[in-house]
Amino acid sequence: MQHKYVRSIFLGYVLIIFIGAILLSLPICHIKELKFIDALFTSASATCVTGLIVTSTSENFTFWGEFIILTLIQIGGIGYMSLVIIFFLFVRQKLSIDEKRAMKQSLELPTLHVGVFTKRILFFVLSIELIGAIILTYQFLDKYSFLDAIWFGIFHSISAFNNAGFSLFTDSLMSYQSDSISLFTISFLVILGGLGYFVLIEIYENRKFSKRFTIHTRIMLYGTLILIVGGMILFLSIEWNNPKTFGELNLYEKFLNAFFLSINFRTSGFNSIDIASLKESSLFFSTLFMMTGAGQGSTAGGMKITTVAILIITVIYILKESNQQPNIFKRTIEQKVINKALAIIISSSFFVLCAILLLVETQNLPFIKILFEVVSAFGTVGVSTGNGDILSFSAQFDNFGKSLIIVLMIAGRLGVFAFGLILIGKAKTRHFKYPVGRIII
Repeated sequence: MQHKYVRSIFLGYVLIIFIGAILLSLPICHIKELKFIDALFTSASATCVTGLIVTSTSENFTFWGEFIILTLIQIGGIGYMSLVIIFFLFVRQKLSIDEKRAMKQSLELPTLHVGVFTKRILFFVLSIELIGAIILTYQFLDKYSFLDAIWFGIFHSISAFNNAGFSLFTDSLMSYQSDSISLFTISFLVILGGLGYFVLIEIYENRKFSKRFTIHTRIMLYGTLILIVGGMILFLSIEWNNPKTFGELNLYEKFLNAFFLSINFRTSGFNSIDIASLKESSLFFSTLFMMTGAGQGSTAGGMKITTVAILIITVIYILKESNQQPNIFKRTIEQKVINKALAIIISSSFFVLCAILLLVETQNLPFIKILFEVVSAFGTVGVSTGNGDILSFSAQFDNFGKSLIIVLMIAGRLGVFAFGLILIGKAKTRHFKYPVGRIII
């Protein structure tokens, strides 16, 4: 990981966020009064594909404001470096080695063949979002005019695939909690966006199952399935008789909304039930799903499924006192990969705990709700217990609290490993080793 590329990507995201905030502050983009900190928060939430809101997207922004938010979501989801590379490819058809390395760093690609890969990403993104928009437009026609249904369909499809969770409905998707087609469409858009671009491309290229999938893709597919099913079982067991969430729903609707909740708690910010009405045990355990997140090189945040999977496998092998190195699917996991996974998990946990401590001491608000909001921001998830109305819990924070949430969203989108490199800096190369020290643990 080269420091100059990480720094360039970080500065690029910061610049886009500030430009977005300035555009959203223009009178043509908003209806009611809009403080700059709220415009900055909205721009950061959209660019980092999080979905937390401190001002109503549908009630306080005009069509142009909504369009800017959607553009920021698309830029943040694909990655602004991807768009830069696409522009360069069309202009001069060839990339320098520095541009390839920056692109590889931005999307965490396995190789430097970024030109072909980027074109495939663009094709997949636009195709999936188009199909989602058509289905959702058809569903929204029951309640809205043709033009409104088209705009709502496009907005929610892009927001879902990019795992942003922004909605133009004041109750998110609570009014559609019985609509199987809408909820399944949104769910599968979220899942596809969360798998990661090279997983999607590998699945497409191997659609006839003529060869075995790579280790990364298999971990992502199994991990995603386990987390979705595990989340469903957990939330159904806790909320089954809660009259404010699943208690009043029929059997099918309980499973449908548990499925939707399990998916969106991990990567996206849509909700079909009132999050504030969930039991505290649900809120607490959901933070584990939000911290895990989705896949490397995807539109989602979090520590990533592969990172958590590697550490779990390593712990199992250590506890068993196995004489074998940690392995999965008959492939050994390299020690440097284990070290990186451990660093990501410890750094992420420390970063989140520090943010929670600062907010608990400065905001004078309930601990569990602050915990939930912080993890949601860092995981770029966007679900929130709310402010008692239609806004996120962050709306109750002062300017310091909102600024800290903005930092968390940027760190979550950039990745804690890259963000930590910016804060700490790169170590100097040393050409010697110290003697081994014996430590008892």
